Amino acid sequence: MSFHFFSILQCKFIEFLYGQPQVMVKSHVFVIIADINEHDGRLLEVELNKDTPNARFVHVNVTDYKSVERVIKDVFEEFHRLDYLFNNAGIAMYGEVYDMSIDEWKEIVDINLWGVVFGTQVGYQIMKDQGFGHIVNTSSAAGLGPSPISAAYSTTKHAVVGLTTSLHYEAEEFGIKVSTLCPTFVDTPIFDKAKAINIDKSAMSKQLKKQKMMSPQQLAKLTIEGVHKNKPIICPMPMRKTIDVIFIIFPFLHKALMRMVCKVSRKARLT
Repeated sequence: MSFHFFSILQCKFIEFLYGQPQVMVKSHVFVIIADINEHDGRLLEVELNKDTPNARFVHVNVTDYKSVERVIKDVFEEFHRLDYLFNNAGIAMYGEVYDMSIDEWKEIVDINLWGVVFGTQVGYQIMKDQGFGHIVNTSSAAGLGPSPISAAYSTTKHAVVGLTTSLHYEAEEFGIKVSTLCPTFVDTPIFDKAKAINIDKSAMSKQLKKQKMMSPQQLAKLTIEGVHKNKPIICPMPMRKTIDVIFIIFPFLHKALMRMVCKVSRKARLT
């Protein structure tokens, strides 16, 4: 994800090229881009407004509940509705649990989990009162199974899946839709920007780059299709099917794969 942004969308339709500055929207769509990264957020704002003034950047710190609450409530007060809420802020972190500090745990949990909880809590209350809306929380394929050497990241993403899939059913009674997005390997800077703890980041990145990467445009198409179908979990189907097969039918293969990940990753560990 290029900007790791938290976005609030006031719209009836959006064609969102995920994580890239090239975003195409219909003229009746208004997009609020909210991020702590003002530089990239402003660039995206300019890109969106080339043809029609239909986007605005605002500053938000997703680890601060008051900051998140202010942005969402300001948007609602201005437009008198909140159609879509994408909680997308997140960071990646590599390292073994015994090398991590509590501060590092707090950093990733504050952004990846509490940021989603804050956005969901505020947006859900507004949508419940208005009787409609769709919340999309970004998790990861790492939220659907184990991810050794990225245990902290996986922990936060499992939590996002649990929150979102549970709320998916709670929210039905109030006319609200809730989905979680679980990307796999997407060709964005998230890997390069990841925090590496006592591990050679370049070696980890090299291994990750060997994976078949999905383009942001491909993920965008899949995401919007899943949102329109109100899927609880939106995930590239080949990967989802692979996970299910390995977990359920061939558990021994899954164990072998996880052990191989540990072995390869530990070769990159710094002494």
